[in-house]
Amino acid sequence: MKKLAVIFPGIGYTCDRPLLYFGRKLAEAEGYEVLCLEFKNLPRNSRGNRSLMAECAKGAMKQTKEQLSGVDFASYDQVVFLAKSIGTIAAGRYAADYLPTARLVLYTPLEATFEKLPHNHAGHAIAFLGESDPWSDVARVKHLAANAKIPLYSYEDCNHSLETGDALKNIDILKDVMEKTKQFLRK
Repeated sequence: MKKLAVIFPGIGYTCDRPLLYFGRKLAEAEGYEVLCLEFKNLPRNSRGNRSLMAECAKGAMKQTKEQLSGVDFASYDQVVFLAKSIGTIAAGRYAADYLPTARLVLYTPLEATFEKLPHNHAGHAIAFLGESDPWSDVARVKHLAANAKIPLYSYEDCNHSLETGDALKNIDILKDVMEKTKQFLRK
């Protein structure tokens, strides 16, 4: 079986940061080819600014289409998108527009992530969110995920990187997220 994992970064959260780095390593261990996207020149001071966030999402989507334009998705039996923050918006929109069969791992999704997802994502997506995420309306994201029938795992006292002030607790949280990611990749 030929499988592809596409990694969608966040603003300043590159594919080498913990969630995406270890998600990528798990995908490779499960036999996925991996393609890491890179987003350049997105406004970094966009938190809380709807206009700048919309500009970031538009830029991420444009760069996604450019970077994936030569990929022959039809040659893969399974495609999964592992995405972080603004990357969850681009991953969901790309899947809705071009590849509705793609499965989604959504690390710290934003409200806009749920505006345009492929139909019938029950069982085809999983999400993770920090209870103290300053980039999200946590209650709203939980509601949107429930409406989309996407399991969402939330972590107490965690920020937008799913981290707390305690390094050892962060490792435990990361391990839990990666165990759930691994189970999802194996489905």
